[in-house]
Amino acid sequence: MIIGSRLRDLREAKQLSQGDIEKRTGLLRCYISRVENGHTVPSIETLEKITRALEVPMYELFYDGVEPPKVPSSINMLSQRQKIDWALRGKGLRAFTTIAKTMGQMSERDRKLLLHLARKMSHRQRGGRES
Repeated sequence: MIIGSRLRDLREAKQLSQGDIEKRTGLLRCYISRVENGHTVPSIETLEKITRALEVPMYELFYDGVEPPKVPSSINMLSQRQKIDWALRGKGLRAFTTIAKTMGQMSERDRKLLLHLARKMSHRQRGGRES
């Protein structure tokens, strides 16, 4: 399946123009056109922006069925453990979403620097030596 044609089909089904997607994502209309025509392969972060703008879940880019695909039971067990995770509900979810959105707008170099600093701080809090 070609992602570009799937994106175009979803966009047209929602009766949105490439300009509408440009306004909702901040991506240039010419870039959206290049993706839809298969001239550019978008990153996962870009696909997330576009699917948010289209108000569809990411799996719809890769799956043609009406219902979401069934999740293997081993993954279901993992998701049960994750339900207690702070980033999945309430203020934790809002904080996590804000962090993810902000990091998505950063350059790759800045993301690496931020993650490096977070690792150092985490290591220091656990009483480890700094590297």
